[in-house]
Amino acid sequence: MKRAETAAVAAEGGWTGRWVAERAGIALTGSERLPELVGLALRSGNPKRAHLLVSSVLGKHVPQRPAVVHGAGLELGRRVRELLGPAEAGRAVVLGYAETATGLGHSVADGLDAPCLHSTRRPVPGVPPLGGFEEEHSHATGHLLLPADPELLTGDGPLVLVDDELSTGRTVLNTIRELHHRHPRGHYVVVALVDLRSAEDRHRLAAAAAELGARLDVVATASGGVDLPEDIVARAERLIAAAPPAAPPPAVEPAPLVRVELDWPAGLPDGGRHGFTAHDRERLDAVLPALAGQLAQALGAGAGPVDGAAVGTGAVVGTDAAVGTGAAVDGAERQRVLVLGFEELMYAPLRLAEALAQRFGGDRIRYSTTTRSPVLAVDDPGYAIRTRLVFPAHDDPQDGGSRERYVYNVAPGADGARRFDAVVLVVDDVADTPALHLGEYALLRQLRQVTDRVVLAVLPSYRPMLPSVSSSPLPAALSTPLPAGMPAALPTPLYGPEFSSYRPEEVAWLLKDLSDVPLEAPTEEREEAVQHGGAHYAESLPVEYCPSPEYQELFHQALRGSARRMALAVGTVAETLLRERGPGLVLASLARAGTPVGILVRRWLAFAHGLSVPHYAVSIVRGRGIDQVALRYLAAHHRASDVVFVDGWTGKGAITRELTDALAGTGFDPDLAVLADPGRCVRTYGTREDFLIPSACLNSTVSGLVSRTVLRAGLIGPGDFHGAKHYAELAGGDVSETFLTAVADHFGEVRALAVEAAGRLAADPDRTPDWAGWAAVERISAEYGIDNINLVKPGVGETTRVLLRRVPWRVLARRGAGTDLDHVRLLAAQRGVPVEEVDGLPYSCVGLIHPRYSRGATGESGRAVTGRES
Repeated sequence: MKRAETAAVAAEGGWTGRWVAERAGIALTGSERLPELVGLALRSGNPKRAHLLVSSVLGKHVPQRPAVVHGAGLELGRRVRELLGPAEAGRAVVLGYAETATGLGHSVADGLDAPCLHSTRRPVPGVPPLGGFEEEHSHATGHLLLPADPELLTGDGPLVLVDDELSTGRTVLNTIRELHHRHPRGHYVVVALVDLRSAEDRHRLAAAAAELGARLDVVATASGGVDLPEDIVARAERLIAAAPPAAPPPAVEPAPLVRVELDWPAGLPDGGRHGFTAHDRERLDAVLPALAGQLAQALGAGAGPVDGAAVGTGAVVGTDAAVGTGAAVDGAERQRVLVLGFEELMYAPLRLAEALAQRFGGDRIRYSTTTRSPVLAVDDPGYAIRTRLVFPAHDDPQDGGSRERYVYNVAPGADGARRFDAVVLVVDDVADTPALHLGEYALLRQLRQVTDRVVLAVLPSYRPMLPSVSSSPLPAALSTPLPAGMPAALPTPLYGPEFSSYRPEEVAWLLKDLSDVPLEAPTEEREEAVQHGGAHYAESLPVEYCPSPEYQELFHQALRGSARRMALAVGTVAETLLRERGPGLVLASLARAGTPVGILVRRWLAFAHGLSVPHYAVSIVRGRGIDQVALRYLAAHHRASDVVFVDGWTGKGAITRELTDALAGTGFDPDLAVLADPGRCVRTYGTREDFLIPSACLNSTVSGLVSRTVLRAGLIGPGDFHGAKHYAELAGGDVSETFLTAVADHFGEVRALAVEAAGRLAADPDRTPDWAGWAAVERISAEYGIDNINLVKPGVGETTRVLLRRVPWRVLARRGAGTDLDHVRLLAAQRGVPVEEVDGLPYSCVGLIHPRYSRGATGESGRAVTGRES
């Protein structure tokens, strides 16, 4: 920040410390720049410190131009870079203090080009604190350090500690001692807007650094001191008692409220609570113009009350204004707009405000944030805090402190020229609660009384999944002595693109690569071997092929028809898992049909909540159970209770039962999550309707080019994962990403519906499985003279598998099932299988495996069974 800019700040309305200085006898000494940087106010409810230095360039209590706020930190960061030199600057990490210096810490890191972390007062489930410290003079003293990557605080490069004000240095000293005790380093740099330490304070900090054997430097925009009378607390108490009550805002019709769904990039942290890297900074810089475009549209979209209207990638509800990255509608640029952040969430709103200012031009945009700090408001130009709004906390704080929150200098008070035409409130999804919206003193309600338009933007709060190894012992069933010949070391997962066409971060395959092993055979020959040779169905593979153009077109038609429905089911499952299992969940999809579903659930959690959760693909084989080596791997790297098993759909529930039996005594939860549960055999589902999940239409070409899983002696040893093949030669027909993208493109439009559906599911007393599908299959078996219910494959997904992989006998279709079964009818016609329309079928269709000679028929053990033709 240039000197001329700070001088302009002070000159706008005279010094905002005059009222306190004259009445309480407080004086600033030292640098002539201090009045440019800080005003004065009186604290209420804090006996430790009666006065408050109110920064005019921090963007916390005083609305300020975003370029001034960001520039103040950039300037300090560049000075730190000059101090350290290029080599040491490249090893530096910045730590900002909550709540006031989170944005400043980010801005310093921008100028230094270093990763940033800030302390927090918000505990995050699943993220253990790496440390903490106390801030002695603060209204809220406890700080937590929650880095997703512990190396941010365990390295040996310079640590740059950033606070808005260095008053005594005790907080910095507490931090350095705590961190140095855990991970010593040789160089600390303390950065502040103002350094007001006494000579004694300076000596104390220098002596402590010498005692630790570390170098310590201080970089500040201005230095000086504060002269306080001995009876400052008594004087402040008298002034606070004598202050007139604030005038209530005039009774007006509430301003319109518009909600904008920003296209925030999946997985991009909303701040430095868990760390913010140079790569994160690049990603944010790249999307800021588009995000500012969405805000501009929301600010200028339509007129009149549109409570609850949503602005996203479509249109504003109740208006005709489209939302995108084009120019804002006429008049938006002429508004005086405040972008208001939320407590520790300072940096993202600051950068949004700066991008909006660049888009609008002129001098219309200001930026500030809400706060926990209680301060007396006096509507006088010589006082730093002229107006305040008091509202209840809306992020469910867990620290035991006061639940009152404040926003200053947003209401215009007696000076109408200070009024904002619009307020853009930016919060994270943790804070988007009923307490934000409802109640006489809710923040949104009060903001709507003091401006002409309120725009609410909700960012996904970043929730990292730490890749740390579980410190808890293995579950009892997995901690028994290893079988003879099983190596103690666990195998490593496989990743794309070497194995599968999925991106490596999408899924880790707990499988052994058998791509070079010939395992395929024509369906009839394969099942002949199963019947006459006693082979298990998982010991060989069906022949994989690129589907015909006609069949591919049917797949695309099915995808177009059901992608939105699938997106809603994905969102319902994801929101239910998040609600019931928490943000620390680990996805384990049942390879391979469950793997695209696991990827979609993972993408939803990133899209809607900023979560980056681990996802593994594991094998389960009927009659052989789940891969025990894969379970050992999961138990060694995660808490068993965090793992959620995911599949696409249920038929009669055979795999559900297999999973329950296989997980008994392991500590893993057998509650399978599926998109469709027509068999009514699980508790967590997107729907219980039998609808077409288009991935069931194809084999490997919609599943990352990966085969079914294989379990065969001689290929899979006692210490191996189950196996599978990667059909790289089929890449020309691969539609795996096409399928995922088509579904994910609907996430935005179904998000609210998915949240509602998850809420209904949570409250539904009828979630307990009743296994109605199993009962229906038994009835069909009896009616058609089939001796084993494993020859009956209910549901559109299972019927599709029968036609693709087995020797089908006939297909039963519910009368009037319609276009959902077009691909079934095509496959049946190609294989000469009759399709019978029947009444009263609980599924859309049922596939029957040929019971005459049982080619393709396998029973509960996974081996051949014999039936008779009716």
